[in-house]
Amino acid sequence: MSEIKEKMDSFRKLLEIMDELREKCPWDQKQTLDSLRKLTIEETYELADAILKKDMTDLKKELGDLMLHIVFYSKIASEQGAFDIRDVLESISEKLIYRHPHVFGEVEVETAREVEENWEALKLTEKGGNKSVLEGVPSALPALIKANRIQEKVSGVGFDWEHREQVWDKVHEEIDEVRCEIENADQDKIEQEFGDLFFALVNAARLYGVDPETALERTNTKFIRRFNYLEDKTLKKGVLLKEMSLSEMDAIWEEAKKSEI
Repeated sequence: MSEIKEKMDSFRKLLEIMDELREKCPWDQKQTLDSLRKLTIEETYELADAILKKDMTDLKKELGDLMLHIVFYSKIASEQGAFDIRDVLESISEKLIYRHPHVFGEVEVETAREVEENWEALKLTEKGGNKSVLEGVPSALPALIKANRIQEKVSGVGFDWEHREQVWDKVHEEIDEVRCEIENADQDKIEQEFGDLFFALVNAARLYGVDPETALERTNTKFIRRFNYLEDKTLKKGVLLKEMSLSEMDAIWEEAKKSEI
């Protein structure tokens, strides 16, 4: 219990600091829900970056920054008479209890998949909840993340492949359709078919337990690291990349790959 009290004391300290800042700091006084929005998005991406890097020190820092934003939004809302941080905490507590009847009620489940299915079903029945399965998917999400969330949502109500191996037929079908439209030289349809292919690949990743956003970002990071190696090597030789042949660049690229082993 003393540990919980210490945590509550720390949270209380943050709330008191927020009150002081809102009262005495010109910058904090100036902020609105709208002005904080872009900063919150930036902080969220910084948190995601720390998670990918598995940097626990940075992770702690970024979680603190995001926590500040939650407290900040709640403070502004309380000044407008809308809600306060207590309402926020009570709301999420009630939601967690309601959507976990297998923990706080009599429902029995055996797998994480059953939990997900119950979660989606409960969201459709709760007061003020989503009227449609896909209503809760934010329209502003980046396309890759949105595709994954859409597929998770519909899977939660049973709209999914019976066997995950079946998804590969869909992937190959979409590849063939991309090639067909490339041969037809119809740019609009080429774009549409690439979209269908990406959607199918995201679905495949989901079915095999891979987060597509994380997977792609790891590849982005790997490519940047290898290209920086290539660039550094050529600069040290006093050679410009555009003056090199592809085979010369490939040779250094292979060096970069071996250096990571």
